[in-house]
Parts: sequence; structure tokens; C-alpha cells
Amino acid sequence: MQALLVGPMLRYVDSTSASIWVETAMPGTVTVEAGGRAYDDRTFTVHGHHYALVDLTELDGDVDSYRVLLDGEQVWPLDGAPPSRIRLLPPGGPERIMFGSCRTSVPNDPSHVRTHGEDVLRSFARRLKELDERPDLLIMLGDQVYADNPSADMLEFIRARRSTEPTGEIADFEEYAELYRRAWSEPDIRWLLSTVSTAMIFDDHDVRDDWNTSKTWREQMAATPWWHRRVVSGLGAYWIYQHVGNLSPAERAADPLLARLREGDSAALDEFADRADAEPASTRWSYARDLGGTRLIMIDTRCSRQLTPGDRRMLDPGEWDWLREQVTAPAERLVIGSSIPFLLPEGVHHLQNWNEALCDGAWGRLVARWSERFRQAIDLEHWAAFRRSFDDLARLLIKTGRPVVILSGDVHFSYLARSRNIRQAVCSPIRNPLSLVLRLVNVVSQVALAAAIGGLLARAAGLPRPPIRWRLTDGPWFQNALATLTLPDEVTWHSSTGDRLRPLGSARL
Repeated sequence: MQALLVGPMLRYVDSTSASIWVETAMPGTVTVEAGGRAYDDRTFTVHGHHYALVDLTELDGDVDSYRVLLDGEQVWPLDGAPPSRIRLLPPGGPERIMFGSCRTSVPNDPSHVRTHGEDVLRSFARRLKELDERPDLLIMLGDQVYADNPSADMLEFIRARRSTEPTGEIADFEEYAELYRRAWSEPDIRWLLSTVSTAMIFDDHDVRDDWNTSKTWREQMAATPWWHRRVVSGLGAYWIYQHVGNLSPAERAADPLLARLREGDSAALDEFADRADAEPASTRWSYARDLGGTRLIMIDTRCSRQLTPGDRRMLDPGEWDWLREQVTAPAERLVIGSSIPFLLPEGVHHLQNWNEALCDGAWGRLVARWSERFRQAIDLEHWAAFRRSFDDLARLLIKTGRPVVILSGDVHFSYLARSRNIRQAVCSPIRNPLSLVLRLVNVVSQVALAAAIGGLLARAAGLPRPPIRWRLTDGPWFQNALATLTLPDEVTWHSSTGDRLRPLGSARL
């Protein structure tokens, strides 16, 4: 039996330390040998799965290769794989940040390439094996897994376990663990994640489509018998597979949940996840890092929402206060990760403003009920659909006067938007292309007529104009893509043809 189930994954990295995350097939001591030293961590167990996070500290330079051992037996690198290296954060901060979102984990055979396109993350891994052009950081902006639309082989795994609801979707932690294993175990992807530092944040499909789109949606899901176990499992698995690796060694050392898990209290994860869903203010999924002169702020735009009709907010008051502190802290520039775009095509922005007002009763109760159905049916849930939060963030970012780059995904097309000191680069999907019909709809939404009609609808609902104006200057591109932010002032989108990377577009910021 394979001793190393998932990983190693290179997660948090700074100028002197790096963290390696693994899932093993059995409990034991995980050792990472790097830079002539050995670093150890004992696994902890949750729902029969074993995990470790090994911190490599006091590193005095990049690591040309490292080995992973379980109870003294080498489990990485695998035979024939190139060495896994560690690039520490440069003293002046990152020079190249890659980012993207929305990656379905399906095979790479011709039939799936026809339906899903090339896996651009896999293409990048293969290029990196040939040309060592690794970025300082890879930011994964949501939908790392699709719990509500698993692949055919994942469905076979589910059917072999149960025939109960939800059919065709993930139900519990065991299935989430298998979903993550399949997403990150393809050989090229696995090697890439072992040698490029990653920062992650969730979006809806990591849990379920339209997650927390409205109060009505939450009430509907709460009445679904299988939902409670699903959301607890989804948030628990997210904490294990994605969130804990976002934290610095110091932050993890102070984390009470990790301490309980290391002490053998495996029930602590479900208790934590249950509370995080029921009381969003009880935990913070957002996080920030100082990267030289760049401040990276990753925002939770899903779990921390306030869904009160008439007072909807993308971030609840406590989360907003935290974000305001991060934005106003000293830094040369801000790089903000938001899984969902802040600046949409203008016509779509006004449509979401209008829909929110109607859902809140601007045109009466009957229209409000139909508007809620419309909101859920076509995913009207971006920053524009939380107008108060959009206005507050726009004013806050303008007030800083500093360069702000927002990195986003979700919408399954890529573009650059500009407004004053704000630039927003959207890159989506890595592998999950839109249908031709939806591509045409998104193109139409960007023309001046659509913006004018959307503006008229918003004003008919009594809404003022937004506090800022913006325009889409580059794109849209609908191909599967991965983007590179080259600091301080350039972004490039890459697609792939025949499993080879090719430039898709580039823009100066």
C-alpha cells in the first residue's frame, strides 16, 4: 500500500522557513530532509486519516531538493520524478505570482480534453520540469474541488459506498478526502504542488454551488436532511486540506483546534466546522501576509457573509473591521485575493444591484419571491449583489491611494478591469470552460447597451450610481487559463494547446 496518500505539498513559505503538508496511509513520524538537516512531525488523525505539517525553519537559502520519510522509510521523491525544490521568498517580496480558479479533476484522455479542455495547471507543471521558471507563489482562488459535480470515477467510488442521498454529490468527510486525493494525485500536479508554494481560499463548489447566496438558500438547505453532515464535512475537510497550510508556523502554534487534534481529540474538527457554519463570526478563514513591500490579503467571500434581507453584506461587521485593518496597514502595494470578482462587466453589475433591491422588496413581495429564484438560478451573488459591501470596499481602496491589484476567478472567463488606483485581474477557469451560449451571454453583457439597460433597471429600483467607475480593458478570454502577476506592473494569461502552454494575453497595470 502506498504510504504517502496526498502530498508532499509546499504550503507556507517566507524568507527563512517553509512548511510541508502530507497525508499518510498510517500514523507515524514524518521526516523532511532538506539543506543538510532533518525536521520531524508526528501525524495526527481525523476520521481515520493521518496528517502532518513539517516546518523547515532557519533555512539560509533555497533548497535544491528534499526527501520525505515516514518512520525512516523514504516515501518521496517517487522513482523517476525530478527533485522537489523550495524557493524561499525573495528579500524584496515576490516577483512572480501565478493564480487561477475553477479546476475540474477529470482524466486527460482525448474525450475529456474535448469536453473540459486541457488542464492548464498540468501543462504548467510539464513546462516547469523543462524550464525552471517557478513563481514565488501559486494562489488558488476557489473551486479547487467540485463537491457537487464529481467526476465519473469519483461517482463510482461513491456508489460503491452508499446508495443514499445526496446521489451524485459528496456526502461526508471520507468522500471529501477521496475527492482531494484524486484532485491532487495526478503525477504532474502532485510534483508541481510539492515544489511551488501555494496559498488557497474556497469558493462555492468546494462546498456546494450557490453556497450562502442568500438567507433563503440557507433555509432551504437547512431543511435538507443530508445537508448538515455535508457542510460540516466540507468545512472540516477544507480546514485540513487547504486552510491550515495557509497559516504561518507561529499562527499554527497558537491555533487551539490544531492543538486539540494533535492531542488526539479527533471530534474537535467536526465541532469546529459545525460552529463555523452556524456562527460564521466564530472563525476567520481570511488571512494576510506581508511579502516584502507587498501585502497579500486573502478574503473569505463565502462563509463570512451576512445574509439579512435589507442589510446584506459580503463580510459581516467583524470580518469587515479585520479587512479594514489589513488594507490600511503599511505597505507599498496591496494584492487582494477574492474568489469572486469585485469589478464585473458593467451591465452584469447593474443587474445584480437591481436584483438585490428587488429581493429586498423594492417592487413588492411577489416580485421579491421571483427575484430570489432568479438570484439563485443565474448566480447573482458577487460583490455587486451585496451593494453596501461593494460601495464600502470601493471607497476604502480609493482612500488608501496605493496601488491595489485584486486577483479573482469564479466567472469562467478572464479579463482585466481598471478603476483609479485599482486593477482587477480575473483568471478562470483552469479547467472548466463555459458553453458557447454562456460565452455569448457574457460578451453581450459587456457592450454599452447592456450597461445602459442595467443602469436604468438599477435606477428604477431606487439605487444610486456606484461610487466609482471602471472599465474592462483587456479580454474577455474564455479558454482554460492560468495567469502570472509579475510585480509591480504586468499580468499575463496563459492557455494551453496540445498540453503545451501558450500566451493568451498580457497587460501592463
